Amino acid sequence: MTAQAATNPTPNRITARFAQCRAERRAALVTFVMAGDPDIPTSLALLRALPAAGADVIEVGMPFTDPMADGPSIQAAGLRALKAGTTLKKTLAMVADFRARDNATPIVLMGYYNPIYVHGVDTFLAEAKAAGVDGLIVVDLPPEEDCELCEPAMKAGINFIRLATPTTDDKRLPKVLTNTSGFVYYVSLNGVTGAAIPDYSKVGAAVERIKRHTPLPVAVGFGVKTAASAAAIAAHADGVVVGTALIDALRCSLDDQGRATSGTIAAVTALVSEIANGARAGGKAQP
Repeated sequence: MTAQAATNPTPNRITARFAQCRAERRAALVTFVMAGDPDIPTSLALLRALPAAGADVIEVGMPFTDPMADGPSIQAAGLRALKAGTTLKKTLAMVADFRARDNATPIVLMGYYNPIYVHGVDTFLAEAKAAGVDGLIVVDLPPEEDCELCEPAMKAGINFIRLATPTTDDKRLPKVLTNTSGFVYYVSLNGVTGAAIPDYSKVGAAVERIKRHTPLPVAVGFGVKTAASAAAIAAHADGVVVGTALIDALRCSLDDQGRATSGTIAAVTALVSEIANGARAGGKAQP
């Protein structure tokens, strides 16, 4: 049984980018960074540098005080961003600044519902659309709550991207995929972000199972840290997601006061380039 995916908004940068990568016989690289980490100017500069380094899709974290699904690295990134004064409004402004120079790279906002609810759903969606946001990943809104944000996002022309996990069985999967659009984010292990390395031998079977339920691209994340791990996933998936490794690279580049240095951008983009090369090499192994 195939779940009915939501109608993709048009024009759609996410769909176009995955189609481009498929035509090039490679997996897309999806990179995650936290908005405003370690400060807004550095974060914007990093956003602007990611596409040239090899990022095909950029997930931008919305800082939140209670990030229950995130591991220590991303929690710390969110705290740095909040300390720097990052708000949801400033995050949207940063996306708009990025979009003024780049009208092709898809931007997906990732985070939790509370800041959106406080901001006002209708106001948020209108401002996100105007800023050039293409998709949302809201980890604490299950399909049973689609009326809260998912359905309004669809009406606003913004993709709503769902997470599937190893515990999402065939009975639950169609429910998860209903109203999903853009791509499916498969979390290849249970637990918080930055947890142990997944068993890559199981990724292919998991992706095949998801694809029996949806025509959408499947991007796989959690545990990607190197070119080799990206290649292992790219051999089976339409996309490779990397987040914690990039956050850790950024953190290690900061000075002893937690401030950006002259090497901060390069520390992250060098790792993105390395992982992008792995994703490209692995993707070419696909039939």
